[in-house]
Amino acid sequence: MQNVPASHLDLLNDDPKAYAFLATTMPDGSPQLTPVWFSVDGEHILINTNRGRVKDRNMRARPKIALVIMRLDQHFRYLQMRGEVIEVTGEGAVEHIHHLSNLYDGADFNLPPNHDRVLFRIKPNSWTPYAY
Repeated sequence: MQNVPASHLDLLNDDPKAYAFLATTMPDGSPQLTPVWFSVDGEHILINTNRGRVKDRNMRARPKIALVIMRLDQHFRYLQMRGEVIEVTGEGAVEHIHHLSNLYDGADFNLPPNHDRVLFRIKPNSWTPYAY
């Protein structure tokens, strides 16, 4: 991952204790915030959701986002990222949510009927590390 300080690279590993807090923008310009599971593919942050959710609608309409990534047991240390959605796809989304669920919960994701999973690929534009 480019431009991420070495001191905070561990937050981007497949660590089930690290969560991302995703900030998107509502149609009226107000912020919307959601804690999410995430992964990285080397260059991008990957976020998975069900089609039609608020974050899905917001990221499709207004692709500029912000994230805070932190471990819940180290709330004094986090990584802030600003970026932009560069791809939305259903391809590989079910496999990806199972991968995330196994990391965070130790089992495949319980997919309700009629769920239409989508995968967002986000290109980071800037990183800011924090530690207290």
